Amino acid sequence: MASQNTPTIADLFQAAADDNRLRLLKCLQVRPACVCELVQATGLPQPRISRHLRVLRDAGLVCDCRDAQWVQYCLVRPQQSSAEEAVLSLIASLLEDDEQVLADRRRLADASREQCVTA
Repeated sequence: MASQNTPTIADLFQAAADDNRLRLLKCLQVRPACVCELVQATGLPQPRISRHLRVLRDAGLVCDCRDAQWVQYCLVRPQQSSAEEAVLSLIASLLEDDEQVLADRRRLADASREQCVTA
């Protein structure tokens, strides 16, 4: 991929070209979430989610911020007419009726940090 600050359009599509990463992007449309909440929503293992989030972050599609001991992930707020905005809009429109995505989003709405195991 290109440098973290300048992903190419190919980088954006490569990052979005995975079913699990698409599921994570759709979950993050509901609200920002930490990895453990995304585990609850998708049923995917934590290491896999972390790896996918890193790919999405490197492509400029998600960002992370620290909230006490938690790291929250959220969709980027792309500048108007940006490639990131176009990719996120395309994903949003293509997956609205996907059964797996709808189920993930319902589970994320019910997920909470209190259910997360802290080490």
